[in-house]
Amino acid sequence: MSKLFASSTINGMPLANRFVRSATWEGMATSQGAVTPRLIDTLTALARGGVGLIISSHCYVSPEGQGTPWQMGVYQDELVGGLKELTSAVHDDGGRIVMQLAHAGAFAEVGLTKRPALAVSAEEGAADAGAIEISGREIAQIIAAFAAAARRAREAGFDGVQIHAGHGYLLSQFLSPAFNRRRDEYGGAIENRARIHLAVCRAVRQEVGDDYPLLIKMNCRDFIDNGLTAADSMQAAQMFAAAGFDAIELSGGIIRTGKLAPSRPGIHSEDREAYYREYARELKQKITVPLILVGGLRSFTVAEKLVCDGIADYISMSRPLIREPDLIRRWQAGDRRRAECVSDNLCFAPGFSGKGVYCVTRERGEQKEDGRPGAEPAYS
Repeated sequence: MSKLFASSTINGMPLANRFVRSATWEGMATSQGAVTPRLIDTLTALARGGVGLIISSHCYVSPEGQGTPWQMGVYQDELVGGLKELTSAVHDDGGRIVMQLAHAGAFAEVGLTKRPALAVSAEEGAADAGAIEISGREIAQIIAAFAAAARRAREAGFDGVQIHAGHGYLLSQFLSPAFNRRRDEYGGAIENRARIHLAVCRAVRQEVGDDYPLLIKMNCRDFIDNGLTAADSMQAAQMFAAAGFDAIELSGGIIRTGKLAPSRPGIHSEDREAYYREYARELKQKITVPLILVGGLRSFTVAEKLVCDGIADYISMSRPLIREPDLIRRWQAGDRRRAECVSDNLCFAPGFSGKGVYCVTRERGEQKEDGRPGAEPAYS
């Protein structure tokens, strides 16, 4: 049996295999962030499809932190009932599910929140125009919001939570010199830029205890001018592991820059896959907690080699599972063809028009096979 299908645990959470569905904005919640039947169907399909661990969406922990329309929310107790329906359905289909907790910071959708965006530093440059700099009082409120959200996630039956500190969202902005130009205890050296993350870890642990899986997602690099460097990322990751995070998911890049990765589109060959592998190789030697690697994984052989060579403990994917929610089941059954995802990034456009995220390319092909015209391109 391949090592990819070996069972394991993360802080007592049993996992059937080494495959993770990386948190993906589905665009299927209500305008208030509540769970919908379609969202439940989407995530239960992943459970039935054999994904070992599902990380859901990027759930905003407070109203001003919403980053996308129809995004899952966990900012008030009234949302817990719908979240319980979601976790119950996933568990009934044999899945494990972790909630990703996020705050969009300077990249919040002010047209939806009707509040000013909160920037780590409101200096001209990295922050959106009109964003206001977070005060010390607001930092304390945000830390408390993450902790309260984790409590709600546990009450709702989630198997754990993941703190989103990557891709330019608020906690990523604190880590990045391109966004963080503060002159107080949260700015300057990486030890200060990581201070809020350690405070979130402590606050969450006070709410959910030490026996509840607590993960973090972070960048290996920002890939922008004056962004988070690999050296600072490695140092921050070691701090996070020592503080009590149970696993680290390694990603990279910044939203709204077109630089979420060195080669995110057009992954047509194995040599273009796993574009953060060298960063993972280095980090794996510096931490003892499990390392989850995301970024352009498409082939079973590449995934297997990463785990067998000790570069990563878990393989995380997003777009391939949008197209094929049953991909892992297919691989386990012996069909080891690479994922059908063509990495054209068309899948997210429908989410912004209220249709939810889905594989436009697959639908277009299915319509043509039925003798109907293919779907119009979502964008050029």
